[in-house]
Amino acid sequence: MTEQQETESAPADDPVATAILDALTGGEAPTFQDIARQIAEARRKPRDGPNLWRRYLVSVRQQAVHLAKTGRIEIIRKGEAVDPGNFKGIVKMRLPR
Repeated sequence: MTEQQETESAPADDPVATAILDALTGGEAPTFQDIARQIAEARRKPRDGPNLWRRYLVSVRQQAVHLAKTGRIEIIRKGEAVDPGNFKGIVKMRLPR
């Protein structure tokens, strides 16, 4: 298989993962809540309540852990990268350094 065929057959990122990577491209260090709020605002319907973002929080966390385990982002707490399989509290994300 050639290199071009490999990239063509690579699966597309999940929309949540894409939202995370897009937010990190701007040089910010958003929290899971920030990303969930962005996704909720983009998908909001007139009848949705103010806490719509909570529906996306678990998906954002799962995708962030996946991206961190594959080395595409880092999950940070108090400025230090943490193990994506074992962390607690409010954390932020950044691109690897």
